[in-house]
Amino acid sequence: MRYRTCLLVLACAAVTAAHAQDPNLARNLAATCANCHGTNGKSVGANESLAGEPKEKILRKLQEFRSGEKPATIMKQIASGYTDAQLDMIATYYAAQN
Repeated sequence: MRYRTCLLVLACAAVTAAHAQDPNLARNLAATCANCHGTNGKSVGANESLAGEPKEKILRKLQEFRSGEKPATIMKQIASGYTDAQLDMIATYYAAQN
């Protein structure tokens, strides 16, 4: 049992390290939002722009979509596909955009 636990911990650490080593990971995760929210979060359509919004606001909305607290057509499915850490990276990425 200890051996399995040790392997699980090592595997999780490896995934976390791989995420930390990819400088484009947040951008790549956020790219899935471009169809509706524009390249780098600068919407040219009816959907709101995400670029430059406070991280906390973006993260809160993503979490509300994922939980179903905030009604949506597609955002619940999209937000549900990400971990908490990935949602945090996406919110951080968009908050840093001008």
